[in-house]
Amino acid sequence: MKKETSISVVIHRLSPPDRSTQRTGMGLLAAVTLMAMIGCGSHDDSGSKQGPLPNVKIAQPLSQEVTEWDEYTGRIEAVNSVDVRARVSGYLEKVNFKAGDKVHKGDLLFQIDPKPFTAQLNYAQAELERAKSKHELAKNDLSRAERLFHAKAISEEEHDARSKGLREAVAAVQSAEANVYTARLNLEYTQVRSPIDGRIGRELITAGNVVNGGGSESTLLTFIVSTDPVYIYVDADERSVLKYRRQAQKGGRGSLGDEQTPVELAVADEVNFPHQGHLDYISPREDAATGTLTLRGVFANPDELLSPGFFARMRVRQSAPYPAILLPDRAIGTDQAQRFVWVVNQENQVEYRKVELGAHIGQSRVITQGLKPEEWAVIEGIQKLKPGIKVNPDRISPTGSKL
Repeated sequence: MKKETSISVVIHRLSPPDRSTQRTGMGLLAAVTLMAMIGCGSHDDSGSKQGPLPNVKIAQPLSQEVTEWDEYTGRIEAVNSVDVRARVSGYLEKVNFKAGDKVHKGDLLFQIDPKPFTAQLNYAQAELERAKSKHELAKNDLSRAERLFHAKAISEEEHDARSKGLREAVAAVQSAEANVYTARLNLEYTQVRSPIDGRIGRELITAGNVVNGGGSESTLLTFIVSTDPVYIYVDADERSVLKYRRQAQKGGRGSLGDEQTPVELAVADEVNFPHQGHLDYISPREDAATGTLTLRGVFANPDELLSPGFFARMRVRQSAPYPAILLPDRAIGTDQAQRFVWVVNQENQVEYRKVELGAHIGQSRVITQGLKPEEWAVIEGIQKLKPGIKVNPDRISPTGSKL
C-alpha cells in the first residue's frame, strides 16, 4: 500500500504583501508541494512481489551401478607384421596376388626365374653321386688293406693311408650333400610364399625386374599384416598402474595383465567404447624419462574394422562396479573452487547446495556428497537463479524426457 501524506499550509497575512513577499511565498508553496508529491510516491520495497517466475527443468538424480574407467590414447598395431623380401637374386617372373588380398600362410606370392637354380641343383646332385662313388672305392680299398695288413703283406703306413682316404671320402660325401641341400633350398626360395595369415599390401616391384636376395641389400617386395586380433599400446602413469594392480588383487584376478583385466576401445568415429578386450602385457620396467609403463590391450577384429596404424582410445577399468547417483554435467555450477547444484523444495523455492563430484560417466558426473536420490535438482536454467526465489518447475527424467 502507498502511504499518503497530507500537508496543510497556513499563511497568515499580517500586512499587505509586496511583490518580493509574494514571490517568496509562492516559492515556499512550490517546495512544500514537491515534497508532498515525493512523499505520496514513496513505498516500502519489502512488501513488493516477485516478478514472473523463472521457468526451469528439474530432475531427480539417476541412481545406477557404475564402473570407473581411465582413458588413454594410442595407435592400433598388428600382432604380426612382416616385410616380404627376396631371399635369392634373379629375374622376377610373376606376381601371384592382388594388392590388398587376404592371404594365408604358404600362399605363393612371387615367382623368381627357377632355371638357374635348377641347374645348380642338378650340378650339386651330380657332385654328390661322384663323392658317393669315391666313398665306395675308398671303403673297398680299406677293406682289402685290412686283410693284407693282418697278413703282413703291406706296411702300417699303407694301411693308415687307406684309412684316412676313407674318412676323406666320407667328408666329401657330406659336403656334396650340403651343397645339394643349399641348391634345393635356393630353388625353393624362387617361390616367395606368405609366412603368415593376414592382409597383404601392394606389390613394390613388378614382374620383369631383377631382384636382389639375401643380406641387407635384399629387395623389399611387399608387406603383410595380421588383422585378427590386434594390439593397442598405451602409456600409463605410475599411480594408475599401482591402482590397477591393487584392484586386480582385491578382485582375486592375480596380477595385472592377465586375461581377466578388461579394457575397452573406440576409434575416431565412435563415441562409446564398443570393442571389448583385455590386457595381456605390462612393461616390467618403468620409463624413467616419462614416469610411465606400457600397457598392451588385445582386441578381436573379425570384421577387420580396426586397421594397424589407426588412432584409438582405450580405457582401463579402475574400480569395481558400485551404486552411485548421477547428474548431467550441465546441472552442475561452479562457484570459484566450489561445485554446486540448485535444489527445488516442496514450495518450489530453490536452494543452493554444495556437492562433491566423482568420476565422469558419459555426459554425467557421479555426486558423492551433497545430494539425495529423492531430491529434485535444476537441470536447465541455472544461470538465472538465486537462493530463496520461487520458480516454475517442469519435471523431466535425467535423460531429458518429460515425466
